[in-house]
Amino acid sequence: MTAQMERLKVDNVSLTYPGLRSNEAVVALKGVDLTIESGEFVVALGASGCGKTTLLNLLAGFMSPSDGEITLGGKRILGPGADRGVVFQKHALLPWLNVIENTAFGLKLQHVGKAERRERATRNLALVGLQDFHNHMIYHLSGGMQQRVGVARALTCDPAMLLMDEPMAALDALTRESIQELLLKVWEHTHKMFFFITHSVEEALFLGSRLIVMSPRPGRITHTYELDFNKRFLREGNARAIKSSPDFIQMRETILGIIYGDEREVSKELIHV
Repeated sequence: MTAQMERLKVDNVSLTYPGLRSNEAVVALKGVDLTIESGEFVVALGASGCGKTTLLNLLAGFMSPSDGEITLGGKRILGPGADRGVVFQKHALLPWLNVIENTAFGLKLQHVGKAERRERATRNLALVGLQDFHNHMIYHLSGGMQQRVGVARALTCDPAMLLMDEPMAALDALTRESIQELLLKVWEHTHKMFFFITHSVEEALFLGSRLIVMSPRPGRITHTYELDFNKRFLREGNARAIKSSPDFIQMRETILGIIYGDEREVSKELIHV
């Protein structure tokens, strides 16, 4: 089965963080069901504490659910694996290695030969626009360029899906927009499934082919929207025109209303504790 034929399935997944005492346990996720098909770009959005990062960590295999099951390509996820590439909020690159060495590092751990490592890393660095920076050290690059290296590194092991944990949160507005556009071009080129979490409603609407909105305490998926703004950008090439269009603005206000409503409910609960 090729990476393009994979399907990720989250089946009735819950996760509880135990406290020091039995009454201090925190239910982070409760009864989450989600299916992601090959070629989908799914974005998770919600108020702080809704369990977005917890869900991503479960998909990555960094944690195990308290209940339920997660499978990829019909195989249960029991830990991290090369079939899932992760791009972190902080790039987590190795400062003592240069750009191409960082990009090929996962293949080195898999004992792939040097020539193949370099060929695959070179191809993916070109995909993210860093074909002229192979020998640069990571600390010589801007934040946006470092995140491009992180994307190239995640792609080089040819995973079935990319998991992205707010990778643009620390970038300035202009760089953030350019990386958003880059990600959509990478998505179009690779046809991989993406799972992306963010706090930005505009970013979520622009990137996602499907948006899931999560509600806090306990985290669960409460709303799902099929979107086509990303395909419109790939077809028309004008991000600002899409983000300022009436239907984009109307959807943005709808989602903001849901999230602000959830945040108000959380605030009420805290006041009464």
